[in-house]
Amino acid sequence: MATSHESTTSDSAVPTPKSEVPSIADEKSSNNPQGGGQQNGTDDETPLSLFLSTFKAARTQWVARQVIIMISLLFRLGVGLGPYSGFSDPPMHGDFEAQRHWMEITYHLPMKEWYWYDLQYWGLDYPPLTAYHSWVMGAIGSRIKSSWFALDTSRGCEDINLKSYMRNTVIISELLIYIPAVSMFVRWTIKNQKLSPLYHSIASAAILLQPALILIDHGHFQYNAVMLGLSLLAITNILMDKLVVGSVFFVLSLCFKQMALYYSIPIFAYLLGICIFPRLNLPRFISLALSVLVTFALVFAPIILTSAGGPKGPYDQVVQILIRIFPFARGLWEDKVANIWCTLNTFVKLKVLYSSDTLQRLSLVTTFVSVLPAFILLFLYPRKKALIWGVSASAWAFFLFSFQVHEKSVLLPLLPVTLQLAGDPGVNAQSYIYWINNVAVFSLWPLLKRDGLVLQYFVISFLANWLMASFKKLPDSLLGKVTIILSYAGIVGLHAMEFLIEPPSQYPDLWVLGNITLSFGCFAIFLLWNYVQLYRACMQSPPNDGVRT
Repeated sequence: MATSHESTTSDSAVPTPKSEVPSIADEKSSNNPQGGGQQNGTDDETPLSLFLSTFKAARTQWVARQVIIMISLLFRLGVGLGPYSGFSDPPMHGDFEAQRHWMEITYHLPMKEWYWYDLQYWGLDYPPLTAYHSWVMGAIGSRIKSSWFALDTSRGCEDINLKSYMRNTVIISELLIYIPAVSMFVRWTIKNQKLSPLYHSIASAAILLQPALILIDHGHFQYNAVMLGLSLLAITNILMDKLVVGSVFFVLSLCFKQMALYYSIPIFAYLLGICIFPRLNLPRFISLALSVLVTFALVFAPIILTSAGGPKGPYDQVVQILIRIFPFARGLWEDKVANIWCTLNTFVKLKVLYSSDTLQRLSLVTTFVSVLPAFILLFLYPRKKALIWGVSASAWAFFLFSFQVHEKSVLLPLLPVTLQLAGDPGVNAQSYIYWINNVAVFSLWPLLKRDGLVLQYFVISFLANWLMASFKKLPDSLLGKVTIILSYAGIVGLHAMEFLIEPPSQYPDLWVLGNITLSFGCFAIFLLWNYVQLYRACMQSPPNDGVRT
């Protein structure tokens, strides 16, 4: 195997022989002899690494990165050809119509009316940055064809050209935010861990080809990648010691979608920890606090200022926005989601036995308890290698135990989990990461099936796993092997029974309940494993040196 120096200076245009194909493990171990890429001695060649070996020469590595972006866009475009949430399903349709409707009202109405207008029909329930994004997309779309976003009369519009426009807004948003954020994070990781430059492309592909995000944003239809991209920019800048910039980006992610709160506890703990340890740094703390407050103020200012002097003043606007983005009245969960509450409700009817207020308090306590270890560890041991494990643990805890969770919220813990592939997790960790990604996609099956995305679900899942050869990866421990193999067998079995056997009339949701129960069990196991990795990262990593604001 060539060393990193040879791989970056070779002028040969001849493809690397098969024996020298840069697998994920090889690319890492060539620069990091103590890395975990070959920890169990398995051959880690993948179809993707075989293909990328063509670009091993230094002068062609930039081509490899562009090819990965084009492949990821091709995946997205292919999924986008299918139907979307609520297609031909009046009167409310689905998330596609919700996003279109927000473009309609933000373009036609003054800002002071955005969070008040006809709340029974997809009232705006995301923070102001989503509203501004909707306004921009609505303004551009109205220039193309005004009937797509005509106030009230455009409701339920299913023009095929509108679908094309909306799909393209998701792709453009990703190209502007998410894909650059992934590239920036991978580039920092490669440099920080002294990994091979070609591994940049392999790691980027593993993140960009994550099936769950592609199926939800480009199939079901949402803009989750914008929020995830802003969060990733925040994490990367914090890891680069650009703490103020990172804080600004994290506030922006919160102001785009409130679900970014899943990441807030570990990020706050890490920043607070480096402000206090090894010695109190008051100027750093003040600068971070001011950056957060100023960013929130700037994002909310346009809506608040335009409401001054009206019947619904600034205070009313802020209260209304908070009510809209934290809808506790909706209940403990929505639809069928693989968290503890929906799973328990299969056996114990929680909504019948307990009031909504009681369930809210119960979810608050369980969420607090489950995320507390991440806060304590990152506060006392604010290590860079531990930050992403902490963000992942917190997001899983919120998803599994918090109030008002959607099945799509699984995208939040999946991002930091998948980011670990950019570093040097080793085949053992890779096996768990790919496994939980597959389980997460399976947990979305009831939603995707309802949207008519059955073909996309199977094709994208197969292609992503085939390219990374993820089914070949199993952990070292017997317990880990058995857990993963049995869960995969359960997934295959549930799919087979759903296609071949009609559920009993008294249990029409039997297969769906099997889905959420199996998925929840896997998620809970992964959370425990995640906490073990977080603890090890905190205990084994040296303190951060030279952190600047």
